[in-house]
Amino acid sequence: MTRTLSTFKHLECSLTGDLFPIDSPMRLSPSSEKPLLARYDLKEASKTLNQENLYKRRNDMWRYEEILPVLDDENIVSLGEGNTPFMKMNNLSKKLLINNFFVKDESNNPTGSFKARGLSAAISKAKEYGIKGIVMPSAGNAAGAMSAYASKSQMEANVFMPKDAPLANKMECIAFGANVKLVDGFISDAGKASAIEAEKRNLFDVSTLKEPYRVEGKKTMGLEIAEQMNWEVPDVIIYPTGGGTGIVGIWKAFQELEQIGLVSNKKPKMVV
Repeated sequence: MTRTLSTFKHLECSLTGDLFPIDSPMRLSPSSEKPLLARYDLKEASKTLNQENLYKRRNDMWRYEEILPVLDDENIVSLGEGNTPFMKMNNLSKKLLINNFFVKDESNNPTGSFKARGLSAAISKAKEYGIKGIVMPSAGNAAGAMSAYASKSQMEANVFMPKDAPLANKMECIAFGANVKLVDGFISDAGKASAIEAEKRNLFDVSTLKEPYRVEGKKTMGLEIAEQMNWEVPDVIIYPTGGGTGIVGIWKAFQELEQIGLVSNKKPKMVV
């Protein structure tokens, strides 16, 4: 085992604050059925997670290993996600009368979207737990990312999609070797079918906010924004939100960076 620098300590119920161990896979909080959040020893993390060390590290989202949940380096399932461009929009800044207007271009991730971050983290942790099969409902980018990372880790991927999902998304999943099942109705109907399959076949369900680790991958957007802004906290972050995993992750990133001492106690205004 090649240990990472992760300081992952326990899981915490997002509603009650109850703590749970990390020695076996968990999805929702047993005490409330609400999402679980990964918690770290941030005092310990602050000893090595600093500007000087970051300059010497790998060039993807796994550079922030102290506050990511994978304990063994060999379990990281990566396709080079993260470190996406952060560009100053000079023309739009003038037009909108905003002095410093930046865009973070997540289309540069593997499989073409920010979903790669969350699924890289979730599937890496699933691999660490020895999970062999996963399932999710999706009509688009999340399914493609899940299928790609599952393929790399040689894990069985099962996707439930509404029949009218875009053809390109269906083909992408099939090309990566996922089992794609088309469902009559909406994404909510695909979600119900996915949950039934998970129960029936003992698959690990990586649906939005139904397990703790996709948030940790999406959190790296916030970590990168802070680093790319030279550790200044932006006034406002506008985020195209979807299911909400990313907005939770970005807020968590700034909370953790503040406790580590890399940013001030200012919080960005989050626009959903």
